[in-house]
Amino acid sequence: MARWQHNTPRYWIWLGLALIVILADQFTKVLIVGNYALGEGFAVTSFFNIVRVHNTGAAFSFLAAAGGWQRWLFTGLGLAAAGVIVWMLKQHAGQTLFGFALGCILGGALGNVIDRMIHSYVVDFLDFYYAGVHFPAFNVADSAITLGAACLILDEVLRVRRGR
Repeated sequence: MARWQHNTPRYWIWLGLALIVILADQFTKVLIVGNYALGEGFAVTSFFNIVRVHNTGAAFSFLAAAGGWQRWLFTGLGLAAAGVIVWMLKQHAGQTLFGFALGCILGGALGNVIDRMIHSYVVDFLDFYYAGVHFPAFNVADSAITLGAACLILDEVLRVRRGR
């Protein structure tokens, strides 16, 4: 119990980070939905476009053509993951890199859950490509999840190295 009380301020910092990710994600998606039709966008550079895309699946459009039930599966998984992440943050809020990683993942997961609840799909709009090959479009929430996952890996590598 003392551990929880000691880490309370950091716990709120990580939840605040998640909220910032959610707000940035939803703000950018509102801009895209409000200004572009599905498939419409513009070139930013020779390798990057802003384009409105709808993803009814998960990462890389996994299960996108499944018929609709996947909306509820991915919403449930996102909410379950959020619950586990909040619990983990309570237990380990004092670990800076770990808390940062979980805050990013939490915000990204909930940003995409909000889309699934409101639209029944996730709004993606960041489109990178090279030599005519497009990487699957993604959004701010996906970027935060990826950053968080990379930070989790780094945190584990550093933890293992400290243990040697």
